[in-house]
Amino acid sequence: MVDDPVPIAELRRALVIKLRHHGDVLLSSPVLTVLRNHAPRLDIDALVYADTAAMLDQHPALAELHTIDRDWKKAGGLTQLRAEWALLQRLRRRDYDLVVHLTEHPRGAWLVRLLAPRFSVAPRVGGASRFWRRSFTHYFSKPSNARRHTVERNLDALRRIGVYPKTDERRLVLVPGAAAEARVDALLARHDLAPKSFIHLHPTSRWLFKCWPEERNAELIRALLRRGDRVVISAAPDTREKAMVARILAQAEGAVDVAGQLSLKEMAALSARAKLFVGVDSAPMHIAAAMGTPTVALFGPSGELEWGPWQVPHRLILSGTHPCRPCGIDGCGGGKLSECLTTLGVERVLGAIDDLLHPPLLPTSLPEGERRLAPPLSRPGGTGDGDEAG
Repeated sequence: MVDDPVPIAELRRALVIKLRHHGDVLLSSPVLTVLRNHAPRLDIDALVYADTAAMLDQHPALAELHTIDRDWKKAGGLTQLRAEWALLQRLRRRDYDLVVHLTEHPRGAWLVRLLAPRFSVAPRVGGASRFWRRSFTHYFSKPSNARRHTVERNLDALRRIGVYPKTDERRLVLVPGAAAEARVDALLARHDLAPKSFIHLHPTSRWLFKCWPEERNAELIRALLRRGDRVVISAAPDTREKAMVARILAQAEGAVDVAGQLSLKEMAALSARAKLFVGVDSAPMHIAAAMGTPTVALFGPSGELEWGPWQVPHRLILSGTHPCRPCGIDGCGGGKLSECLTTLGVERVLGAIDDLLHPPLLPTSLPEGERRLAPPLSRPGGTGDGDEAG
């Protein structure tokens, strides 16, 4: 137990700040859940970038969601100043007792100084400025010798102030909403697809060096279609990602193409209706996990221990012949192409899909009360070819 806990039950209002990309924001959703469960009378707000708001919007623990538009800085100095001032005034009116800043973004330190909450917590930053070191009342540490999932690192902010999450409080929360649900249901009906009758493939990422080669994706689609599986393929509205899907489908006809057609909420509704998700380390992979959809995830330069599918049956496809991974580099030598991904074979992915869709039965010698389907394990997928991560 910490010796300087925050009296969370006595507080009225808290602000959680997560200024990062979509997946990062979604992985902070358990922080809101834990705060609500441990302080039911606490009003909990969040501050995120406007383009990531869908990741937390409609979270049942959220009172208000404040946003920062990344385009403010492009609109000119006066326009940006007015927008920033309006945001600050909205935050001041909320009169926060606690600010939970989950990243090293310098804006968090400035906001704490301006909002003057009774308590505040942020990451301990090596070599931080004196301004940062004196801005917050509490600092949580990041492990220097261990890889830790991002969800747990976020929750470490709460542990530091004496709020200890229970296991069942740590799941991701994402609410698609009625409009997204209805649009996806209509889309699936047009293609004669029933819920849980198709595999959702999302082969793209905003970081293309995280992607599996196009020809391997096409080969996977052809193999799935040959054996009778239906495939829905998606991508973000980004021009490069849509072009990648178009090139994949030029080599593999028959998949339902929704690339660039879905909002983030609709992506969640689609994943929730899939029997399985297949993709790389990306926001849609985290969205699928939040919706409870079994997931096959291919990892290259990024770390699966920090960013893997969270609390959902899954298989990880990793290269065991590249001890340099995870390197965090944008392709080998910065060349935008990651050999740890280009060398991964289709058979391994197919094997992982089958392993999740058709898990082996437990031995029939178990007592009657324990005889059930074996739950899918969270382990690297493979085909016994010696190419699994240790």
